[in-house]
Order: sequence, then structure tokens, then C-alpha cells
Amino acid sequence: MTGVKKNEAESQRLEKLKKFEDMAYREGFQLIAGTDEVGRGPLAGPVAAAAVILPRDFYLAGVNDSKALSEKKRRELVNQIKKGAVSWAVALLSPQYIDRENILNASRTAMRMAVQALRPAPDFLLVDAIQIPDLKIRQLPIIKGDSLSVSIACASIIAKVERDEVMQSYDYLYPQYGLGRHKGYATREHLLALQKYGPSPIHRRSFEPVKSMLKDSSSEQITLF
Repeated sequence: MTGVKKNEAESQRLEKLKKFEDMAYREGFQLIAGTDEVGRGPLAGPVAAAAVILPRDFYLAGVNDSKALSEKKRRELVNQIKKGAVSWAVALLSPQYIDRENILNASRTAMRMAVQALRPAPDFLLVDAIQIPDLKIRQLPIIKGDSLSVSIACASIIAKVERDEVMQSYDYLYPQYGLGRHKGYATREHLLALQKYGPSPIHRRSFEPVKSMLKDSSSEQITLF
């Protein structure tokens, strides 16, 4: 494929990614935000959510669901997204909050916090997959929205980069787990480190196998009285 054809194909792809935004504009909405979260599945670290309002003429080649992009590509795109956005915001909730409220509620809360931090406030919201309670904004949940909406895709990139940076910082505090490489997900390296060192303060105690490890550790304690 020639360079010209590649550029045409990318332009067409990005136009399709604006389908839901264009629909909202046609209905009269002006400030359309997309929101997404990352970090539901890891055994350690926070859940992160981002929300972003893009200008109507926003165009950035390469934007896609963060999971479809390399770490290098996400880092290339994120500063351009932030620079070009009308507004963007990030919210992170701790492992302790996740353990107390469960991961679904924590994800919803993080997204709501990110949306509420946007200035100016949006008048329409595109959400990846779920409905966010306690928001007085019309919202549209979209299954696989991070691959179907440019606003949600950009939010997913911001959230992923922000969370990865947090996990990289934790890697300096707890280098034995390899957090900078796997970002808290249940890789073989991570599971072996957990077996060897046990959970750290940033591990999610309600997630398996961390929960069972803590239970087993507690049951092994011997008391004299």
C-alpha cells in the first residue's frame, strides 16, 4: 500500500471512529466527553479512569483502543491528545478502595470522578460498556467503545499511560515483583514473585490468588494461648 493510500485508509478509519460523536453533535450537544478505565484485572495497583473532551475537528493519526497500541505508540500519542483536547482529567482509586467497594464499583467511581473534573463540563458522555450512576449528564454506554469511539479511545490511552507511570513508580518501591514490566497483571513472573515474597501493601487483597495467600498465611500462625 502506498503512502497516499495508507493516509486515505487512516482518514477513513478515524472518520468511522467519530460516528457516535457526530451523532451527538447532530442532536445539538456541544461538549462531548469520552471516558474509559484501565486496570480492572491486575492483582496490584490502582484502577485508573480518564475522561476527555475533544474538539469537533480533532484528528490524530494512530488513535485506537489503548490495548491495540504498543507502549511506545501510546506515549507518542498521549501528549498530542492532551495538547489537542478541550479538557482532560484522570482519577485513580487505590487497592484498598477496590477491596472495600469491589472493582466494578471502583471503576464506575473513578470514571465519574474523572468526568466531574472536566472543565468545561460536558453535556454528553460516551462510556465504554457501562452506565455511570450519579451523573446528571446524558450518557451512552458503548460495548467495545474504546475501539468504536475516538473520545473513548483517547481516554483509554490517557488512563493507560497514567496508570503505567504509577506502576513504574511502585516498581522502585517493590522491585522484587517486576511491576514495571507487567504492571500488576497476573503474569508467570508476578505469580512466582508472589509465592516467594508474599503480597505487598499495594496488592489487592480481594483478588485471587492474593486472597488465598493471605488466608493461608493467617492460618499458619501458631498461638500459645
